[in-house]
Amino acid sequence: MSSPPILWYFADPMCSWCWGFSPVIEAVRAGYGERLSIALILGGLRPGTTAPMTASLRDEILHHWHEVHKMTGQSFSFDGAMPDGFIYDTEPASRAVVTVAELSPESIFSYFKSIQSAFYVGQQDVTRAETLAELATQYDIAAETFLAHFHADTAKQKTVQHFQTTQQAGVRGFPSLVIQQGDKFEFIASGCLPLESVTSQIDAWLQNKDG
Repeated sequence: MSSPPILWYFADPMCSWCWGFSPVIEAVRAGYGERLSIALILGGLRPGTTAPMTASLRDEILHHWHEVHKMTGQSFSFDGAMPDGFIYDTEPASRAVVTVAELSPESIFSYFKSIQSAFYVGQQDVTRAETLAELATQYDIAAETFLAHFHADTAKQKTVQHFQTTQQAGVRGFPSLVIQQGDKFEFIASGCLPLESVTSQIDAWLQNKDG
């Protein structure tokens, strides 16, 4: 029996459009989980950033947040977000998801959403290992266990592999959905599209496959 097609979800936990897309990917997972194997790839939005955010960059990012809120209705806490000195490095949050994928594979999507909610609504600093470890405790992962795996070279290397896979797949923006059947890949959606648009693309692909 051949293995089911894989729907790869390319996203970043600190990508506001991915936060806006969260209800859509949840609905897709609920509706297509029996016909597709749905997996998460950490895209690498701003990995390795070391400079504190400038006021102009903060204004630019907050503008995107307002756009996402207006388009999707997702909640944001705007006032006081990304305070002075904040370094917008998305690598730690991505590595945290990779870490949880090792320790509790079934929790990967839920934990990914927990980081998003903590950042966009809770105004928590999800670039800090301690914050990410505390979020992991919601999934019965001890903070000490999480931190040991999070700081290990294996987690760092696997995170880089996620970023490299994204580049090799030709993904240039998040969120993106790609279906893989065997060695064939097809882009299904790119950007924060409404559920109806995404499901119509998936349905068309499935119909073509079965036809």
